Amino acid sequence: MHHIGGPGWRVTMDTSGPMLLALYLKDHAGLNGAGMPPVTPANPRVREADHHQITQHVGGVPALRREWEAWWQHLIENHPEMSPAVEPPSFPAFGQAPALQRSLQAHFGAALTWARERRAEYERLEKEREASGATDLLREIVEERQLEVGSSARDFTLTIIELPLCEDRAWLVNADKVIMSQSLLADKEAFRSYLKPVVELLI
Repeated sequence: MHHIGGPGWRVTMDTSGPMLLALYLKDHAGLNGAGMPPVTPANPRVREADHHQITQHVGGVPALRREWEAWWQHLIENHPEMSPAVEPPSFPAFGQAPALQRSLQAHFGAALTWARERRAEYERLEKEREASGATDLLREIVEERQLEVGSSARDFTLTIIELPLCEDRAWLVNADKVIMSQSLLADKEAFRSYLKPVVELLI
């Protein structure tokens, strides 16, 4: 987790273990375009498998898509809390989402391994950024905007949830929360183009 801040403002950048699990299951089930926002597939790509067999008696893949989308929305709203609790082997918190519950029961081991690998990669990335001062760009964007608006600048907090996505972009998910590809910061111009409008809304 990385915190950047100054007088009246604070930005938190981190990844999310529960959202990494969800991302794996989305791509594994081939739920392309699912969720709001409909984030791009993960990077590295997750091998797709047929989830029809395990979900056919509980609404099939269409039910899995609906239940996954509700879970994704809940994860965004409750970040960084792990809610609902992901508790193998029966995943009782998903009793009202039987297709998703079955998907978790069948593929949790692989999803957890994949999520842990991505978490380790993110922690290495954070260390590289610390050493290079890469996140200073965000401070620059904020301070530039504060200078523009002067004494009318509003205090704000912003949460950036970074995920390993195949497309370098960001999605504003509510007034003070952004989902962002963790590789976006490496492209300074692209990062600025996505984050500057968000900062302008906030300040």
